[in-house]
Amino acid sequence: MAQLFAGSSGFAYPNWKPDFYPQKLPAAKFLEHYATRLNAVEINYTFRRLPARSTLENWVSQVTPAFLFALKANMRITHVHRLKDAAAPTELFFKTIEPLRSARRLGPVLFQLPPQMRGDEALLASYLELLPRDIRCAFEFRHNSWLNDAVYRLLEKHNVSLCLAESEKLEVPKVITADFVYFRLRKPEYSEEDRKEIAREAGRLIADRKDVFVFFKHEDTAAGALYAEQLLRSQSRAAA
Repeated sequence: MAQLFAGSSGFAYPNWKPDFYPQKLPAAKFLEHYATRLNAVEINYTFRRLPARSTLENWVSQVTPAFLFALKANMRITHVHRLKDAAAPTELFFKTIEPLRSARRLGPVLFQLPPQMRGDEALLASYLELLPRDIRCAFEFRHNSWLNDAVYRLLEKHNVSLCLAESEKLEVPKVITADFVYFRLRKPEYSEEDRKEIAREAGRLIADRKDVFVFFKHEDTAAGALYAEQLLRSQSRAAA
């Protein structure tokens, strides 16, 4: 049965007190508390450095069996190699995150390309061949030249999700290319009606047997985490 996974990008934010975290909660307990209210988190930490096995095992120990970590692919793949001749850093990245996969806590891996990187279908086709078939992957394109039917077909061939990202700068067309859908919601504000429409859209996709991952903007306030919690509650009510 298809599921909804919702959360924010990151969890280690003291400024979420007291709206999301209790005022006296120590930082070491943030993830444990987060996982009692939300069922997924997007980790940006892995973009800049490869996590130690002990870090991943510690994360796993703090969350529920149904909780998933979506990880941003390391910058050596997307920003240094820019997908070209990237077999070695790709292999190393997936080897490093193996503790999450073996513990069944690994959600999708997000490949966020640089905003200046222009579309290159041949490069993308070559890179997609490197990805493990048993791990869900999503691609966030931040240049309009990637947003075309040829790219969508390549993603479909490999069951890779087009990341449906939206911000003030770019809004990706809602094209479904995999058996799951990955949303990154980065607009400054989401009104109550906006959030209702997000819930309706998630419900439609789940009814179409697509797992749905929704990650809200996290900076400044706890609003994104609270929006995610509201979304999970609305989906639970709809399924009841």
